Formats: sequence, C-alpha cells, structure tokens
Amino acid sequence: MNKAIITVVGQDTVGIIARVCTYLSDSNVNVLDISQTIIDGFFNMMMIVDVTDAAKDFGTMVGDLEAIGEEIGVRIRCQKEEIFTKMHRV
Repeated sequence: MNKAIITVVGQDTVGIIARVCTYLSDSNVNVLDISQTIIDGFFNMMMIVDVTDAAKDFGTMVGDLEAIGEEIGVRIRCQKEEIFTKMHRV
C-alpha cells in the first residue's frame, strides 16, 4: 500500500470535504481515514489516503490539490506518508 497524508486548513466554508473527496474519487484514490474539526470558524482536516492505484502521478495530484485549495480559499498539502512521518517526528 502506498499511503499519503492530505491536510486542509483554512476558513470554514460549505463544500470543502466534498470538493477534496470528489477529486480523490475521480483520481481513483481511496480514503483510509479522515479527521476534521472546526474551531471558531477555522476548518482543519487530515486524511490518510491510498494512492497505489491513483489515475494520476503523485506530483500532478499535489499540484491539483493545491489549486483546488486556492479556488476554495484553504491550504491543501499532500505528502507521501514517509516524508510526513519524518517531518513530524518528536
């Protein structure tokens, strides 16, 4: 399994989860786990996804997700699991 971590942060608005999940579904990416919170109007979501059978290469997906984030006014980051883990080691 080839996992990636997607984080979404920004002002809460209608359709954030739908927009990200629609893109992932259209790209044949499976959502393994998802956690989201809204605190005082700020949206925060973390997803673990399986990109093993993704229809697009990883670099294209990263760029597409960043562009979607810009369109809807949030910041979307997508990192391979091993990179995310190494960056967030205590």
